[in-house]
Amino acid sequence: MFQSFMLHTWIASTIIALVAGTLGFFVVLRRSAFAAHALPIGSFPGAAAAVLLGIQPLWGLLAFVAVGVVLLQQLQRLGRRDVAAGLVLVTLMALGSLLLSMTHSYGPGVFALLFGEVLGVSAADLLPVAIISAVVIFGVISLYRPLLLQSAFPELAVPRGLRPGVMDLLFLVLLGLVVAMALPVVGTLLVFSLLVAPAATAQSLSANPIRALSLSILLSLGMMWLSIVLSFWTNWPIGFFIGAIGATLFSSARIFRYLRDRFNSRSAMVTP
Repeated sequence: MFQSFMLHTWIASTIIALVAGTLGFFVVLRRSAFAAHALPIGSFPGAAAAVLLGIQPLWGLLAFVAVGVVLLQQLQRLGRRDVAAGLVLVTLMALGSLLLSMTHSYGPGVFALLFGEVLGVSAADLLPVAIISAVVIFGVISLYRPLLLQSAFPELAVPRGLRPGVMDLLFLVLLGLVVAMALPVVGTLLVFSLLVAPAATAQSLSANPIRALSLSILLSLGMMWLSIVLSFWTNWPIGFFIGAIGATLFSSARIFRYLRDRFNSRSAMVTP
């Protein structure tokens, strides 16, 4: 499990989990889970386009992510966020189905992009992961206070001089970068789990932003590391463990919160 061929796997997965747990905090806080689901699936056909053109899949992913971000930003101005995300998803998937039908050499690569290839990470894969993750972390640190205010209290953001449209665009750009970085490693179907499950669990356990953000990062790292270990031992797909652990964490947090709230309410009733 800690052999030399697994070194790149541990490094890449740790970086991705760290970034996903960080940005996932804002995904859940802004109620943008649907966008976090639409962008990975909508950008997936970009890999097919890259294969069709004979270029690296990352460039196709970045191009489709950019298209998805622009469409989301423009459509959100016209209506609700969930409707905008749905329209983007449908539009990009329609284009992706056309691109996939035009090439016959994408089989293994497309399977890896759907379900991830975290156990096959090479040294060449680490450089783009490290660069993009550094950009995202820098962006989150720089925008932490205004993004937190605009996410938690949007009605107070405008009087403070924040422009909602600009903040939405910056957030979507960061989200798009995380998707493009993580998708070749953990797959389309797992990016959503890493972005949502740890952050949703953390915010169910704590209302304090710093604590919830820290807990989201720790849970994301723990979920990724445990999934790698279990996948290595059982030879089962890592996606199964990431999804199952994420669902278990969130369900357990909700049950714990419910029991805690009931206990606190009863204690308040018996206190003179």
